[in-house]
Amino acid sequence: MALPPVAVLTGVGSCLPERVVRNTDEPFARLDTSDEWIRSRTGIESRRWVEEGTSTGDLAVRAGAAALRSAAAESVDLVVVCTTTPDHHSPATAPWVAARLGLGPVPAFDLAAACSGFTYALAAGRAWITAGMARTVLLIGAETLSTITDPDDRGTAVVFADGAGAVVLRAGEADEPGAVLATRLGSDGTQVDLAVIAAGGSRRPAPERPDERGERCLRMRGPQMFSHAVRRMTEVSRGLLEGVGWPAGDVEAFIGHQANQRILDKVAELVGVPAAACLGNIRTVGNTSSASIPLVMDEAVRDKAVPAGARTLLTAFGGGAVWGAAALTWPDIPPTI
Repeated sequence: MALPPVAVLTGVGSCLPERVVRNTDEPFARLDTSDEWIRSRTGIESRRWVEEGTSTGDLAVRAGAAALRSAAAESVDLVVVCTTTPDHHSPATAPWVAARLGLGPVPAFDLAAACSGFTYALAAGRAWITAGMARTVLLIGAETLSTITDPDDRGTAVVFADGAGAVVLRAGEADEPGAVLATRLGSDGTQVDLAVIAAGGSRRPAPERPDERGERCLRMRGPQMFSHAVRRMTEVSRGLLEGVGWPAGDVEAFIGHQANQRILDKVAELVGVPAAACLGNIRTVGNTSSASIPLVMDEAVRDKAVPAGARTLLTAFGGGAVWGAAALTWPDIPPTI
């Protein structure tokens, strides 16, 4: 009996806004902070923010187009856009992105899993391919988090950023470079207030008083988020590695969600991943939520930082609370200009 197809990562792409915001720039001058304070607590030196009028969908289209070029794919069977900042509450952003990319009337949907969005989308795309429902899938993580952060809130304003990253999956074989071998997901709804936008949804519609408008912005319980992220990313990574039979010391590329450099360092230490395997860009890009892992992947492909076939571990944690991890072999993708 023929084995089911395996999802193989065959293309990558990204889009970052042109505007660079450094720790010393004017937006943060009114906050009780400094370049040293931000760098020591987050690892961030600069981040990218969109200009007014640029939406999450705009970034998603550019990243998706780059990934399609990378994969030499003219069509796909599914488009998934994972985001916390969709262009509208309704309709979803993904169908509009698919239309702008000229992909025709393919299935397309948004996926909301906060900073774990890309791991959830990767699991979904893999499932569609394994089930025979799709041969090629475009996954895009895209965010304009600067549009939902309070510029006067030091805990979020200096952390969150904008960008989009995308990958293309196709049906293939388990021994190919880029094969997604396993995914593992989890959630804990009792931790809903770790990172939350209190108003704007059906539970609490748009605030009426001007002094309540800040409740339309993202609020985060930083210390609690730190401890939960370390715990869950470590647990899910260990469980996944055990499931695929990889010793942590054999991991050759490790990409965690770019939330905080201290979180990334601690998870790598606890899991036992070699320091040389850790990849990231939080220093210059900031926390781009669901876009962060594919952004790092695209950068690593451009830099030829990882050999094809290398054992690769991805992991993420986000508000909700939700978390996920994926094990794959590094794709054989030539860098694009």
